[in-house]
Amino acid sequence: MVKVALFVRLEAKPGKEADVEAFLQGGLALVEEEPATTAWFAIRIGPSTYGIFDAFPDDAGRQAHLAGKVAAALMSQAPDLLSKPPVIEKIDILAAKLPS
Repeated sequence: MVKVALFVRLEAKPGKEADVEAFLQGGLALVEEEPATTAWFAIRIGPSTYGIFDAFPDDAGRQAHLAGKVAAALMSQAPDLLSKPPVIEKIDILAAKLPS
């Protein structure tokens, strides 16, 4: 069961869209190593706007993710890839349907 989530909004610098997409696609392998990350989605919202949505069973799992490899990689590459810092929103899950 998931109870909390994160939504991270990313705005690519002009000409860096493919690099942001490659970064997000590469992040999947790192997230697969996180046992408390129940669901993780890298999404494109618009031509240069991207996002990450991930869900966790509790705040400890969410905090572990924020302290993990994907978050560290994102923050280190953000100045090169993004036109502004990532916007990270903490979300409470009210209801969810996940595969069993």
